[in-house]
Amino acid sequence: MNEIGEAERVPRARMDELWAEGWRHFGPRFFRYSLMWQEEEWKRVINLRLPLAEWRPSKSQRRTLRRNEDLRYEFAPAEPGAVEEALFQRHKARFRDNVPESLQDFLGSEPNGVPGPCLQLSVWEEESLVAASFLDLGERACSSIYGIFEPSKGSRRLGILTILLEMLYAQEVGLEFYYLGYACLEQSPYDYKKDFKPLWAWDWRGWQPFTRDDYSRRALPLPAGLPGGRGE
Repeated sequence: MNEIGEAERVPRARMDELWAEGWRHFGPRFFRYSLMWQEEEWKRVINLRLPLAEWRPSKSQRRTLRRNEDLRYEFAPAEPGAVEEALFQRHKARFRDNVPESLQDFLGSEPNGVPGPCLQLSVWEEESLVAASFLDLGERACSSIYGIFEPSKGSRRLGILTILLEMLYAQEVGLEFYYLGYACLEQSPYDYKKDFKPLWAWDWRGWQPFTRDDYSRRALPLPAGLPGGRGE
């Protein structure tokens, strides 16, 4: 299944409802889909969220926070510029499939306002921007749009760090859910999202508790007859 839509302005309470129905957006373009073509095969898409009241950082996540205590970070209204775009260009070299041209492909031309409020988390090492991420705000929930980081700083796990800082922020301001976005049931570059607990997954049948093994047994199978992939 594949559904798309477009909206320039969406009230925060309505954004909560759309996220709960499996929708995501890049700028004014909204979408939800059940299949993704990646790495020469079809993969089943799941949408992930985490109930913030039940989340505590794991042992490895606490290590990531401690490892980066020397960094400085700030949340502010999203206004990415040339520095963020340059970081994105370095970051995207890590990927082979579905690589966008610009950070604007994810955020649109007016990130903080279309379709609603959006925060930018900026992380600096001394005076150098080493990571940034973008967080949509609803009334009761928030949704991570995209994160970028300096590839040469891999040992710091900056992509995980920005997620952790976003979740800690969301807990602090009293939000109920944190949406991590889409992942694939099959192995994919988005597997890191599956390591956060407790997770729930949405796959067109509603939200269900997610653990890798148990959910795989209950998941919808790939449709038969998919062109070019395992559904044939």
